[in-house]
Amino acid sequence: MRETGGRRVRIGIVGTGVISQLMHIPILAERSDVKLSAVADLDEAKAKALAHRFGIPRVVDDGALLADEDIEGVVICAPSFLHEGIAAACLEAGKHVLVERPLALSAGGVRHLLEISEATGKGVVLGMSHRYQPNVRALRSAIADGTLGEVSAARVDWMNRAVRRPRTGWRRRALESGGGALMDLGVPALDLALWVLGYPALSRVSATTPGDGFDVEEEAHLHAITGDGVVLSMAASWRLHAPGDRHGLWIAGSEGGARLTPLTIYQQVGGRTVDVTPRQPIPRGGEDLFTNGYRRLLDKFVRVVAGQAAAEPPVEQTILMSLVEAAYDSAREGRETAVS
Repeated sequence: MRETGGRRVRIGIVGTGVISQLMHIPILAERSDVKLSAVADLDEAKAKALAHRFGIPRVVDDGALLADEDIEGVVICAPSFLHEGIAAACLEAGKHVLVERPLALSAGGVRHLLEISEATGKGVVLGMSHRYQPNVRALRSAIADGTLGEVSAARVDWMNRAVRRPRTGWRRRALESGGGALMDLGVPALDLALWVLGYPALSRVSATTPGDGFDVEEEAHLHAITGDGVVLSMAASWRLHAPGDRHGLWIAGSEGGARLTPLTIYQQVGGRTVDVTPRQPIPRGGEDLFTNGYRRLLDKFVRVVAGQAAAEPPVEQTILMSLVEAAYDSAREGRETAVS
């Protein structure tokens, strides 16, 4: 973690869901270079409880947070359908934003935010914490430097074990969530696979989205082809009937193969398959890779707000959301669909 040279950047939080409670607020609250200035949430009681616990001085509504000229950056953890609108308003109010995934519910929404970011000169940091995990970065580097040879296929699974009481609320309502398992779990899963591959262009996709009569799908299965002929497969589910969740990424190449998690990389050397997995740093305090990824993500955001780092525009999210839109079209129409 790199501190900001004695100045405390002033950050506001919008949304007090699980990821905000477990990651964003605790990690930011422990930094000596951050002042958590305000928190906003429709559930005022929950917001007040978190504010008391972490010493946040004010509980406000979204409008008051936007109007506060002292707040320099905003972490947006609101329901997905609010991301684009809140992020746009924050940017126009002169504030940098960190937006939990998805950045927007459509490729057009992503373009809209990128245009506002460019016009205002304020940064958009994408809340895909897996990109900051050392194991994911090591895999991306191995693919980029040719360790695996020519990549032919990637498969990513993000399947959560079925629970007795399925989640309710906005995630089950299509107009608010934008979709079910594909939008909720498939978006980060696909970003993981595409990011380690260098975000290739996609040409076509075939998808199915099974469900049990809910407003949105409980499963999504996707088969896509990149412009270079790499096969990308994905399975996302809220109802996996198994002892535990199944999360993983597998990469096949002409000279080697790899998987996450744990990270393992194999390469063909002299006619033999050799384990070439690089040694990984141990996260601070024994924390897991998930938490460490969020710590690094938030460190990047703090440095962007402090003017010490640039926020690279997440233009690749237009590729991701175009794929998601085409996948929903494919599932609805029952045929393979071109990715625009």
